Amino acid sequence: MPIVTGADTPEAESSLARTRRARRVDRALAVRYPDAHCELDFTSPFELLVATVLSAQTTDVLVNLTTPALFARYPDAAALAAANPEEVEEILRPTGFFRAKTKSVMGLSRELVERYHGEVPGRLKDLVTLPGVGRKTANVVLGNAFGVPGITTDTHVMRLSLRLGYTTSKDPLVVEQELGALLPRKDWTMASHRLIFHGRRTCFARKPACGACPVAAMCPSAGIGEIDPAKAAAMVKA
Repeated sequence: MPIVTGADTPEAESSLARTRRARRVDRALAVRYPDAHCELDFTSPFELLVATVLSAQTTDVLVNLTTPALFARYPDAAALAAANPEEVEEILRPTGFFRAKTKSVMGLSRELVERYHGEVPGRLKDLVTLPGVGRKTANVVLGNAFGVPGITTDTHVMRLSLRLGYTTSKDPLVVEQELGALLPRKDWTMASHRLIFHGRRTCFARKPACGACPVAAMCPSAGIGEIDPAKAAAMVKA
């Protein structure tokens, strides 16, 4: 697929054209990443909620290495709420910012026990009242544990939304609203996964592999990274 630079900016492109382009991009990413999914390991809404909070400022891989020991010792909200903070801190130490994360996960666990009988609520307005839980985390939990569509405005979705010309804003709420307006609601969760996969595997922050990008011809930012097909292909992560 040839790279076309100088594509319409968000200001020049009509709303209808942008919507059609965004949906074509999503379909192309679905072909490239048919296995796109949440890369945090979990077996319950509680585990996903805690894992998502822990994923701040670290990688999903590192969180997945840490949570088995955490959940083996504290399998539910009641157990984690009653834990010794120092013991939790020691388990969470590898994830970074472990004191703040301990405070958040123990705090949200107490709130779950006190307000929701230990169960994770399935509504965004309730989730965002929990310690350490914002809209991004809430949408991850709703989309992947409850099947409620949501846009996950993590760093990859934010970066790619700007590069693809879906938005000119760096405000997560604005990006969530503008990206959501371009795609069918039923596709929000999976579209987020596909953008995250693309950001982690091809459209890197420092130097994207433009020459190996399946949506380069539809991207206003095409050409800002490596455009040589062979060199770009070598950069792509499996």
